[in-house]
Amino acid sequence: MSPVLYGIPNCDTVKKARAWLAGRGIDFRFHDFKKDGLDAGTIAGWMHELDWESLLNRRGTTWRGLPEASRNAVVDAQSATALMLASPSVIKRPVLVQDGGATVLGFSESLYQQIFEGKA
Repeated sequence: MSPVLYGIPNCDTVKKARAWLAGRGIDFRFHDFKKDGLDAGTIAGWMHELDWESLLNRRGTTWRGLPEASRNAVVDAQSATALMLASPSVIKRPVLVQDGGATVLGFSESLYQQIFEGKA
C-alpha cells in the first residue's frame, strides 16, 4: 500500500512534499482535505501517534481568523477534533501516513530521505 499525503493543494509545504515524493518516483496518494473530506476516525488515528496540539496549526491564517471564543474553546483532543473537522485548514500540513500506520507531520527533506531511503 502506498503512503498517503494529506493536505490542501495550494499549501506551499504540501507542494514541496508532493514535488519531493514525485521527483523521486515514490508512489503515493494525495488526499485533499477540502475535496476528499476528513473524518473523526482519521484524525483519531493521527492522534494515536501525534499530540493533538502538534496537529493544530495555531500559526496559520485559518487559526488567526477564528473568533477568539472558538480558539479558546480548543482545550483537549475532543474539542481540537471538532475544530479540525469543521475547518480542516487548521491542521498542520502535510500529514504523511505510511504503510503500517506511521504518521509524520510537516515536511523536512532530511526526514523524508530517512523515511524513504531504499524505498524509491
